Amino acid sequence: MISRMRENNIDYIASSVLFEDNHIIIINKRSSEIVQGDKTGDTPLSEKVKLYIKEKYEKPGNVYLGVVHRIDRPVSGIVIFARTDKALTRLNNMLRDKEISKKYWAVVKNKPPAEAGNLKNYIKKNEANNKSYILQEGDKGFKEAQYAELNYRLIAQSEQYYLLEVELLTGRHHQIRAQLSEIGCPIKGDVKYGANRTNPDASIHLHARSIRFIHPVSKQEVYIVAPPPAESLWDYFRAILG
Repeated sequence: MISRMRENNIDYIASSVLFEDNHIIIINKRSSEIVQGDKTGDTPLSEKVKLYIKEKYEKPGNVYLGVVHRIDRPVSGIVIFARTDKALTRLNNMLRDKEISKKYWAVVKNKPPAEAGNLKNYIKKNEANNKSYILQEGDKGFKEAQYAELNYRLIAQSEQYYLLEVELLTGRHHQIRAQLSEIGCPIKGDVKYGANRTNPDASIHLHARSIRFIHPVSKQEVYIVAPPPAESLWDYFRAILG
């Protein structure tokens, strides 16, 4: 049984790998997965990737894997892991210095007020309900709020929905979800931030679509694009965008 579980894990992770070398592994995460362990006790993606590396390369003992960044459980798409301590340190510094470009696709019900825009807000996380709120100067808790900024542009639409490309300029808790909701464009399925109903699989239509950076060791440019989940609305937008 254990052997079969390991085989299934290796096959699944192998099909999700977008980039892999001795220093970095990049995965296209499913919307149902957590990146790191949490209070649910569910096996996180990080542990699955460790097992994949251990089995694929027949590594004895513990496998090193550093989590460079996270995306929310109901969100799909690109997640970077570091396979060496040196790569993790350098990638963390690159994130801090905004040397890693990240773009997302977001499907929203309402058309944004402008077809392209720059959103700047101050966001504060409420730990009790795991939700971020946009605060204005003078609001209670504003001094603890963090600056958040993104760019968006409308790139496609269907009869009922609009597809936005979002460039994340800061990395705050639930930033895209909160900022799009603030302009009247909650993400499909995201009832926490104003959507009318959930998606059947508890996902939201937010996908970490692409990432671009200079490899911390080889110094070559890395540009990765992740296909969104196989689902009717995502399939529609992929088809019309080619």
